[in-house]
Amino acid sequence: MNDVNRAPPPQVVIDADTRPAWQQRLVTRRWLILLAALAGLALLAWLLTPRGTHAPAGRYASGGGPTPVVAAAAHVGPMPITLIGLGAVTPLATVTVQSQISGQIVKINFKEGQRVKKGDSLIEIDPRPYQVALAQAQGALVRDKALLANARVDLKRYETLWSEDSIAEQQLATQKSLVVQYEGNVRTDQAQIDAAKLNLIYCHITSPIDGKVGLQQVNVGNYVTPAEPNGLVVITQFQPITVVFTLPEDNIPEVLKQLHAGSTLSVTAWDRTNTHQLATGTLQSVDSQIDPTTGTIRLKASFPNTDESLFPQQFVNADLLLNTLQNATLIPQAGVQRGAPGTFVYVVNADQTVNVRKVTLGPGDPTNVSIRQGLTPGEQVVIDGADRLRDGAKVQLRQPARAGGGAADHGQGGGTGQGGGSGQGGQGGQGGQGSQGNHHRHTQQQPGGAGN
Repeated sequence: MNDVNRAPPPQVVIDADTRPAWQQRLVTRRWLILLAALAGLALLAWLLTPRGTHAPAGRYASGGGPTPVVAAAAHVGPMPITLIGLGAVTPLATVTVQSQISGQIVKINFKEGQRVKKGDSLIEIDPRPYQVALAQAQGALVRDKALLANARVDLKRYETLWSEDSIAEQQLATQKSLVVQYEGNVRTDQAQIDAAKLNLIYCHITSPIDGKVGLQQVNVGNYVTPAEPNGLVVITQFQPITVVFTLPEDNIPEVLKQLHAGSTLSVTAWDRTNTHQLATGTLQSVDSQIDPTTGTIRLKASFPNTDESLFPQQFVNADLLLNTLQNATLIPQAGVQRGAPGTFVYVVNADQTVNVRKVTLGPGDPTNVSIRQGLTPGEQVVIDGADRLRDGAKVQLRQPARAGGGAADHGQGGGTGQGGGSGQGGQGGQGGQGSQGNHHRHTQQQPGGAGN
């Protein structure tokens, strides 16, 4: 059979899409929405991917260039050793004035908040009832004195008659008894007079101490008694005034050592925020026992308070100056670093490189810390930028910023203890975190231990 007579091969027939047009458009839109969502996710992932705009830490130290830092020179100066405790202002005397008698108030001679002296008139109570009682007692005294005088005359007459055996002895004894009775009446009348005079004195209520009066509890016209629940007025002594504060029991030997040596320890009172100095006084006494629940002991300091900067029941921070370390090597608190070597500093060499120097800390305050060993005066230590350094790194010195986080005023860290422990309350200023070292003080600073 030839090719002419051969049947043609069957053709593949593709069925046309017989779905309605609206279904076809719906499928197309779904694909477009899916592609748009994928594109949006890709764009979001690209935007959220961190891109380094600054050189990573250690770049300068690894050969990329010198690291800019701020340095400060170690210097010689005094370092006060202080103990800081929490306390409250306690007046030496607080008097709630009460009435000694009952009566109606006719006059008030003070204004709220007024300063008064001892003996100043405060309140006057109606004296008329007590003046009448005084007149009655005085009249009774005159009557009984007359009776007593007549009885004594009769007694002398009876004694004469009895000596002449003209009367019985019983009559003489009765007359003697009557004289003694009248003498007792006269004494009673005199006591009533004294009581009436005392009540008249009580009608004029005076200040028992020097101080300042508080808010008045009564008004003119009120009837008062000796049992008033809130009293008439409260008077508080302001000058001098005391502050009672607490210290840990571990500080007792050092404080007592100074007191037994005859030293006068200075105490400075700071406000609640520990930023403003309120007054300066001296340590007056130490309590006789330790509070076992808190492990602290109470101390009392006296302040003249001439400007009334201390107010009764005010919360304060008491700063007890225990001693002053003279000629100490001092550096800013921000220069102290802590890590694997222990406590160390970055010392700037003459070739503009730094090396790690292990140091031993001494006492400190919120701004500076003393160095016992490892550093000499004049050497420069890094106080800002130390987080990007390593031993032997090249540095470039720059001036400290003066506003908005300058590196010159560093050291929020707590003061160091007398035994060499150092505070770890932060190294403000590193990495441009700002500084508050010259503006805030810490509320705990104990010898021999870490600060805050």
